[in-house]
Amino acid sequence: MVRPVGGFVYWLPILLAFLAGYLSGSVPWGVVLARLAGATDPRAVGSGNIGATNVLRTGRRGLAAATLLLDLLKGFLPVWAAWTWTGPDTALAAGAGAVIGHCFPIWLRFRGGKGVATATGVVLALTPVVLLPASAIFALAFALTRYVSLGSMSAALAVPLAAYLWGHVQAAELYLFVALLVLFQHRANIARLLQGREPKTFLRRKAEP
Repeated sequence: MVRPVGGFVYWLPILLAFLAGYLSGSVPWGVVLARLAGATDPRAVGSGNIGATNVLRTGRRGLAAATLLLDLLKGFLPVWAAWTWTGPDTALAAGAGAVIGHCFPIWLRFRGGKGVATATGVVLALTPVVLLPASAIFALAFALTRYVSLGSMSAALAVPLAAYLWGHVQAAELYLFVALLVLFQHRANIARLLQGREPKTFLRRKAEP
């Protein structure tokens, strides 16, 4: 019988880290906070997404900010803990689990969000320097178009390239997987962008005519 490379002792921490990341990522903070605050369920407005952008569309900026922070932390914390306690291999597994958990949470019948904020937390824990060019690309795309989805997808595609150029090859492989997952989760947004029906996001209320 052929034994997996590294054996059970090597793979068990990786599997546990992935599971811990998944459970952390699967907590739908946008839905939880909306219920606790008596606000509109984000799944009932806009794109139906559970993330901060859709919470913002309910008119609750404070809840949107809290959702963004918690979604970021649920990616950052399991990766940081795995790296601190057991090393980079388990940290990468925890990061993959966190993003998958956000996109396909068991608590919502595997219908989750786009994974952008949680992926940002993962990148912040693994290779924070990569966030600089990715954030710049997001800001530029959003400023020019007011489409959060387009900014998010542009940044997601920039992250693996930036990580590779900075010499973080193993992380770049994870980020490429994450970028493809983010694009998949944005497939409805891509269709609306092509049809000219994607809703724009304004951080301030537009002036009355």
